[in-house]
Amino acid sequence: MYKVLLVDDERMILEGISQVVNWQESGTELIGTARNGLEAYEQIQANCPDIVISDISMPGLDGIGLVAKTHASFPDVRFIMLSGHKDFDYARRAMQYGVKHYLVKPCNERQIQEAISELLSEREVEHERDQFVNSMKEQFTRMLPQVKEQFLKEFIANKMYGVRDLDYYEQLFHLNLRDRPVRMALMRVEESHEYEHLFALKNIADDLLDGVLMGTTIHMQDELLLLLDDPTSISKLISDLEHVQNVFAGFYKLEVTIALSEPDYMISLRRMYRDTQQCMNHRFYVGEGSIITKSDLALADQKDSTSFELDEEAFTLLIKSGQMEEVTAEIDRLFVTLAEWRHDIGVTRSYVLQLYAVMIRLCLPEERSLFTSRMAELAMLDTLTGLHEFVQEAAAYLTMSYYKSNVNRQSSVVNKMIQIIEQNYTSAELSLNGVANQMLYMNPDYLGKIFKKVTGDNFSHYVNRYRIERSTDHIRRSGDVKVFELAELFGFGGNSQYFSQVFKKWTGMTPTEYRKSEE
Repeated sequence: MYKVLLVDDERMILEGISQVVNWQESGTELIGTARNGLEAYEQIQANCPDIVISDISMPGLDGIGLVAKTHASFPDVRFIMLSGHKDFDYARRAMQYGVKHYLVKPCNERQIQEAISELLSEREVEHERDQFVNSMKEQFTRMLPQVKEQFLKEFIANKMYGVRDLDYYEQLFHLNLRDRPVRMALMRVEESHEYEHLFALKNIADDLLDGVLMGTTIHMQDELLLLLDDPTSISKLISDLEHVQNVFAGFYKLEVTIALSEPDYMISLRRMYRDTQQCMNHRFYVGEGSIITKSDLALADQKDSTSFELDEEAFTLLIKSGQMEEVTAEIDRLFVTLAEWRHDIGVTRSYVLQLYAVMIRLCLPEERSLFTSRMAELAMLDTLTGLHEFVQEAAAYLTMSYYKSNVNRQSSVVNKMIQIIEQNYTSAELSLNGVANQMLYMNPDYLGKIFKKVTGDNFSHYVNRYRIERSTDHIRRSGDVKVFELAELFGFGGNSQYFSQVFKKWTGMTPTEYRKSEE
């Protein structure tokens, strides 16, 4: 039910209208009456009626004054004005306050109810219109973030956007877009991740960063783009961006790389976006999880453009010899050089592929197909750190393969040398040179090195120890200690004095003392 207040300074009119009008039938209730404008305004303040039926000519505060005063504080209150013929033109002044309904006194019940009905119909129309407008506003408010996202995406991609478009969107977003310096932050979630992670990253950034004007996701690059007010302190902005990285990593265990533009105005958004892309490409050198600015690119531009040269022969020798530590150190050195020079990324990649091609050529036949198939995996890596780890892993695998092959081959050669020793230890002519030149046809120095590497002893010491071990077996079995015979039997060419010296060196006793110790 709508509430009605009736105002007239004539008591008979006030009572008459109060009694003759069927308020309930008209969808209203009479909540009170007043004899003048001042008294009426007090009731309006106290009860806030929907409709006021008021005379124009009243003492103290007339009807026009009441309308004006009410309109200023309670603009939703509607008026029906009562006037005589002489006051009608005067009553039209109330039109400036939205008053549309006038009744000339004396008026009857039907006229009053018709006026109320028209006014209520108007209120219903206004209410529906207000609901529609509010609904549209709510929908627009809900859509505003998407509109801002699309605006930002279109502005960096569409060369036709200009100052006039900024003027339009300024009004739409209620933002100053033309005259405020801004920065652009391009964020990339590293490693394999879900697309929803970008939305989570945007929510975290909105919460932790000051002055976020708008943002959008770049689907093709799987990146988040934010537009920020240029801060008074760049160091604080960097600190806040690091906070965003840390919070996101805490939730999702994923790194975020951020490229930050220099400050500029909105009209330069396309150039700013290109700058952030260039910074993001530089993550190839500075690594994932970094915050990259134009100053990082400036440092790269100052680097010498010296050509990269790989000593393939030396690198090949290191791998083939199975020297793991030396191979690792050499690859580390090469990648440090590439990181310092910071050539064009394509050029750096070509150097890495050159290095990997050398390893493919060194592959054992059974490993070559595996290494070749991983070329595609190598091409997909987009940071120097990733390339470094990939090459280091491949080189370690290859070097270990050579190491195992070398060990097996060397063990086989040493086994043959031991067999020769066991078959010829009684000959005084047995020597490393003789074994190398006459039996195995290999370099004696190389044979000596691998023999010591496998057995832990040099050749001559091993032979002498083996001869003494055989001689002690003979003494224990026969009990005979004729030193000159032992020297002849066990390869010392009958040199009994030398045999005794070697025997005591290995056993700690002379042959005679050894025999007695066995009794």
